[in-house]
Amino acid sequence: MYDFPLWPARASTTAGSVDALFIFLVALAGFMSIAIFIMIVVFAFKYRRRAGHRAEQIEGSVPLEITWSAVPLAIFLTIFVWGAVIYFRERTPPRGAEEVYVVAKQWMWKLEHEQGQREINELHVPVGRDVKLIMTSQDVIHSFYVPAFRIKQDVLPGRYTTAWFHATRPGTYHLFCAEYCGTAHSGMIGQVVVMEPAQYSGWLSGGIISGSLAATGETMFQQLGCPTCHRFDIQGRGPNLQGIFGKPVQLEDGRSVIADENYIRESILSPSAKVVSGFKPIMPTFQGLVNEEQLTALVAYVKSLTPQAGGGAGTPNISSPVEQKKE
Repeated sequence: MYDFPLWPARASTTAGSVDALFIFLVALAGFMSIAIFIMIVVFAFKYRRRAGHRAEQIEGSVPLEITWSAVPLAIFLTIFVWGAVIYFRERTPPRGAEEVYVVAKQWMWKLEHEQGQREINELHVPVGRDVKLIMTSQDVIHSFYVPAFRIKQDVLPGRYTTAWFHATRPGTYHLFCAEYCGTAHSGMIGQVVVMEPAQYSGWLSGGIISGSLAATGETMFQQLGCPTCHRFDIQGRGPNLQGIFGKPVQLEDGRSVIADENYIRESILSPSAKVVSGFKPIMPTFQGLVNEEQLTALVAYVKSLTPQAGGGAGTPNISSPVEQKKE
């Protein structure tokens, strides 16, 4: 299918399985359509109205009833299981995937790598590596769609959605918004540039970088006065954030939630929505004080906080822009 003119390029690990299911569904629908058409023609001719012939009552057949119930059921279950396997695979990013934060707005894609590189309507990624997209919208619903990777994920305002891919072929591939988002929706296009690892490393080292995304978040963390309450010991008026990402958090109302990107985001914008057990709802909201890019940096910084070996209080697993200059 690589050279089939009406077929998009297949450039990711999941593209083959998606294509196989699509071809199966098309073939099944085509076979059933032809079979039903032939039967209609045959029955219309064989049982047409003729002089001297009258319709006769036909008694039911148990084997026939079982057959035409069991066969469609088996086909539908096959489609369901096949589709579910692909769905869960596409919705479960592998551990260790390279993360890229995406902010959609009318009418552009703003992307930022963990290392600090920023792009607009263009995404550079290495071939042969898992890439996780953490996406949100600044205004309305958008949809991140790369036909060559067979991925499409809605991008929603007020929360993060994720998608991932593993590119298998170097090249430049189309990026579209697949959700109508306004008058210039058709112009919200871009491209994904898949590069060889050596070329990608060269691209990463080029350009002006002010610091990693987590380092930018640390600067914001300090400027907003967050260390006053969120200390790296048990003396703070707010929870210790070191090592919190990906772990269960016990809430004051008895519930337990996982501290993922959406939890961190909500805790910054609506801190009273989920109050951690043992703490009071004294944190002010930062809604309107930080934009989406700053919020993304803060989330990346909290994710980077890892406790020191041995369980003691540690320091962030990054260096700030000031420290980088000293180094």
